[in-house]
Amino acid sequence: MIILGLVFIVQFGISCSCLAINRNKQADVISASWWVMSNSTRHEFERNFDCCGLFNRTALHVREETSCSAMCRTRSSACQMCGEKFLKHSDKALKILGGVGLFFSFTEILGVWLAMRFRNQKDPRANPSAFL
Repeated sequence: MIILGLVFIVQFGISCSCLAINRNKQADVISASWWVMSNSTRHEFERNFDCCGLFNRTALHVREETSCSAMCRTRSSACQMCGEKFLKHSDKALKILGGVGLFFSFTEILGVWLAMRFRNQKDPRANPSAFL
C-alpha cells in the first residue's frame, strides 16, 4: 500500500506540473534543446514542420534562416517561426498529458480505497467451516 501511495504522489505531482508549466518555461526548454541539436537535425525539423528558425529574427539568426530548406522558403520569403509551432504542439500535449495523468491518479486512489475496504471480506459462497 505504501508503494501505491508513493506512485500516486509522483503521478499526481507530474500531472500537476504538466498543467502548470507556462509558455515562457516551454520556450526556454525548446530553445535549450534547439541549440543542442545538430544542424542536420534542425534542418530535418524545419523541413518536416515547414518553418524556419526558432523564435526571433536577430542578426545572429540571419545565417540560420538563409540556410533553411523548408518548403515555405521556396514558395515565399515569409516562413513561420518553428518555435511558435513547437509551442502550440507542446502546449496541447502537456494539457492532454496532465489531464490523463490526473484522471488515472484519482482512479488509482479509488482502487486503493476499494482494496483496503474489501480486502478482508469472506466469500459468502465458501464453506463456513473451512479454514480461511
